Amino acid sequence: MTATDPSLPEILAECWQLLVRGGADRRSPLHTPSVVSIDADGAPDARIMVLRKADPAASTLRFHTDARSPKCDALNGQRIAVLGYHPGQAVQLRLNGRAEVLTEGEEVDSAWARSTPFARRCYLAQHPPGTPLRGPGSGLPEALEGLKPSEEQLIPARAHFALLVMTVDSIDWLHLAQGGHRRVLFMRDGAESGWVAEWVVP
Repeated sequence: MTATDPSLPEILAECWQLLVRGGADRRSPLHTPSVVSIDADGAPDARIMVLRKADPAASTLRFHTDARSPKCDALNGQRIAVLGYHPGQAVQLRLNGRAEVLTEGEEVDSAWARSTPFARRCYLAQHPPGTPLRGPGSGLPEALEGLKPSEEQLIPARAHFALLVMTVDSIDWLHLAQGGHRRVLFMRDGAESGWVAEWVVP
């Protein structure tokens, strides 16, 4: 460690700042991280998801998903990983934790209400994600293709909307630098700070 290296608390704060920005700014590289789980056959299963919110106080990340999607059963209550890279900061974040799928409650209702009509339109698909089609298609009712749905038309979509909430247990921070990479592993615990950390070899 050199005099120019940030402290461990500063690095942890930076991790959450990047994640909070990722959830709020669609132009952020961390707005669309990879979410990785293990499928029923024990194989890794990865997908890109839109990060909707990061909450440092609760140590959670929030994503939106279709409650009918097979991934909901695969992810709910299971350990998952999230991977993102910010080229501007030369920082890779690898997060591990446990996922919970929520379909009811104030948090879900609030997230639904804040979503745009076009975002909510996705949940009007007539069949679950992954259902085979005869050809290219969105799965939406033909009458709604390319159109902004009304609030009345969106009513049936709410039943298909869910939140995927990840409680973060660890953050692996890697900073790439020509002068020498740096890496820190943060683990959440019951200590006053909520986290313990150690420098590790990049």
